[in-house]
Amino acid sequence: MKAIRRFTVRTVLPESIRPLARLATNLRWSWHLPTRELFEQLNPAVWAESEHDPVTFLGLVSREELQRLAADQDVVGRVHAAAQDLDHYLEQPRWYQSLGEDAPRCIAYFSPEFGITEVLPQYSGGLGILAGDHLKAASDLGVPLIGVGLLYQAGYFKQSLSRDAWQQETYPVLDPDGLPLTLLREASPDNSGRPVLISLPLPNGRRLLAHVWRADVGRVPLLLLDSNVAGNDDAARGITDRLYGGGGDHRLQQELLLGMGGVKALRAFQRLTGAPAPEVFHTNEGHAGFLGVERIQELMSGESPLSWDEALTAGRASTVFTTHTPVPAGIDRFETSQIEHFFAAGLAPDVPIAKILDLGREDYADGNPFVFNMAVMGLRLAQRANGVAKLHGVVSRGMFSALWPGFDHSEVPITSVTNGVHVPTWVDPRVSQLAREHFGSDAETQGRWDLAYNVSDEAVWALRREMRVSLVEDVRRRLRAAWKTRGAADAELSWTDSVLDPDVLTIGFARRVPTYKRLTLMLRDPARLKALLLHKTHPIQLVIAGKSHPADDAGKKMIQDLVRFTDDPEVRHRIAFLPNYDIAMARTLFPGCDVWLNNPLRPLEACGTSGMKAALNGSLNLSVLDGWWDEMYDGENGWAIPTANNDASPDERDDIEAAALYELLETQVAPKFYGLTVSAGAGAAGPSQSGPQEVPTHWVSMIKHTLAHLGPAVSAERMLQDYVNVLYRPAAIAGRDASADNFAEAKGLAAWCSRIRAAWPQIQVEHVDSVGVSEDPQIGDYLQVNAYVALSTLLPEDVSVEVAYGRAEDSDELTNVTVAELQSLEDLGKGRYLFSGTLVIDRSGSFGYTVRVLPQHEGLASKAELGLIVNA
Repeated sequence: MKAIRRFTVRTVLPESIRPLARLATNLRWSWHLPTRELFEQLNPAVWAESEHDPVTFLGLVSREELQRLAADQDVVGRVHAAAQDLDHYLEQPRWYQSLGEDAPRCIAYFSPEFGITEVLPQYSGGLGILAGDHLKAASDLGVPLIGVGLLYQAGYFKQSLSRDAWQQETYPVLDPDGLPLTLLREASPDNSGRPVLISLPLPNGRRLLAHVWRADVGRVPLLLLDSNVAGNDDAARGITDRLYGGGGDHRLQQELLLGMGGVKALRAFQRLTGAPAPEVFHTNEGHAGFLGVERIQELMSGESPLSWDEALTAGRASTVFTTHTPVPAGIDRFETSQIEHFFAAGLAPDVPIAKILDLGREDYADGNPFVFNMAVMGLRLAQRANGVAKLHGVVSRGMFSALWPGFDHSEVPITSVTNGVHVPTWVDPRVSQLAREHFGSDAETQGRWDLAYNVSDEAVWALRREMRVSLVEDVRRRLRAAWKTRGAADAELSWTDSVLDPDVLTIGFARRVPTYKRLTLMLRDPARLKALLLHKTHPIQLVIAGKSHPADDAGKKMIQDLVRFTDDPEVRHRIAFLPNYDIAMARTLFPGCDVWLNNPLRPLEACGTSGMKAALNGSLNLSVLDGWWDEMYDGENGWAIPTANNDASPDERDDIEAAALYELLETQVAPKFYGLTVSAGAGAAGPSQSGPQEVPTHWVSMIKHTLAHLGPAVSAERMLQDYVNVLYRPAAIAGRDASADNFAEAKGLAAWCSRIRAAWPQIQVEHVDSVGVSEDPQIGDYLQVNAYVALSTLLPEDVSVEVAYGRAEDSDELTNVTVAELQSLEDLGKGRYLFSGTLVIDRSGSFGYTVRVLPQHEGLASKAELGLIVNA
């Protein structure tokens, strides 16, 4: 029989062990090993049955067992000690509390997905894992962050494979009452008030209602909006059905709820908890961009209403936008008519719809003016923007350069903060234990990664093998389960008991499967891959995982091609594809791999943090120089796969780069792992015959170097500190300045911007001359540059007139440019001014210069902010 309705009944705990409920619902347990060990010690069998989920665990323990535990004074003592430790963690000052008064009092962080733990499956890949690590690191550092997202009824899909290796998707429905969440309710004495209800108008007189669920990520509250509420019609209830599950209107309504509804949820949370209003709003990718429209609506409908320009100026000052995509195809784009249709329903009644449409309009060269671009809106609504690696910053400045016509790509105001990963989540407990045993707990808390050099080679190598053994065991278990799902009988699966060898070089590859990540590059020459897998003296073995988007048949075909290769009885003991890649799988996969492989099409990987997680555990990276690896590869922490010249065709590029990958594996990676020279080993026994080999000292030295140098560089704490210092603090200061004295500065800056834009078409550099250059100029000579500039109705203090000089190429393009400001020397009348300055000729060879005019105001974050420039 099947139930017609299903719900979760939460356990009522005896008073003496009641703190277990708080320990279970605060997600700090997901990265705090002592808390997880406490639950396991209470009942190891039930802990295993719960799949290491404390909330499920408490629901599975019988009432009799709970009563017995509550009467055990040792258990009660440990429970209360753990609760006190959590209280200390939540309440004591941390790094952020030492920063002083200018640090933001609260930061709102909006993201469409959050990967915190597999228990709360609200993530699909790198963007969500990054967002989860952002929250965890903020908690550890004491950063007063509030996360805002959506609660998807089925999360992302669960992946399995058909008998012919085609990806299958299923969407198990989640019960919020069975998750580590609490429903945000209106105030009442017994905390049983009615649920907070967020409401957005929809076309045709409909409404979109949403409840707000709260997850506690250590010190950080995460608010998740859920449209599956009784007051909605069926279509509205389904808005938050699946992560990235729909397109068109469905996706647009998700993003309206995330952005506009998310701001409303924040305001309700402030009202009910007394939390400070966010001083900074961080938009993690364009999906949440409508939060800026909701903030403008607030300012235009307040007690002292601001105009559109004033509200936009005030909101931009305190907004940060992070772009994660290096390709235009990765950006959500809607028809402008769609946007107009939904806003006509009254989503922002005080905001002119035409102004909203202009925020996302591609009204630039090669853009489509009938398309609404979410990333373009994100950039126009934020005064500060960043990519997620240094190379990605370069790519982003090029990709969005049309928004700043006339500027060199390097001047486009998009900086970068390289992603990091949350160390306590991703480092294997055995690595932490080794550090504690050798150096004590202080080394771990102080991030002394350099102490890795003091561990003996034998201890490092033994630990690496121990983690590899764990991976082999996990792969065998998962592979057997995957084959049974594909329809295999137990009698067919005895071979899975000997899949992989704990003494063979193990390479991992796991990520989402869009085509640019090239899952099947390793299959470019199947015979050569087979030879590497079956090599007599230095074989390799591969563990591969990843999901393709349900609508991406090209990605699914890649998975099918790879799985069909892994099904070959000749090699299936050396290569495995594991379905349903998630956080739980990753925790064994990263530590167990000796090498982490990444071979995207450069420069299409924004950051690619999976290799960072592997590095934390002593794995070496083998990757194309893309994303984070482009800036952190140093020759001793792994290998760089050479890339083909840009003029190669796609097929030629794949051939060249696959051949380079095979060559590296065959002549450098594998021999070094086995302690062999490139030409050694002919006739020697392979690993399967010889058992564990001698310690390969060069390999272990690379492991130590990786831990010492990459450990601190790839940590999410470093990333959060960069965000705070580079983006959050300046945004908070700018936001405070803009809003002070009833938004006096925002009003002044908005009026100034309007005046600048009106006059700008008349600005002209009429003439430039230079004085002091001899017929035979030499390094060290002085050059006086005079620029005659027509400013129309503007004044010299409204602009910056600059001379840019450097090496002049044959095309007259300047390189190695230095910029110096010219001073206003004389008012020539009728809006004309003489600007002058002296520069030093500081280089030999072809030398050139030019003059340009830009707007200048202390309220601007950069001279390029308005996208206005006049070049001579």
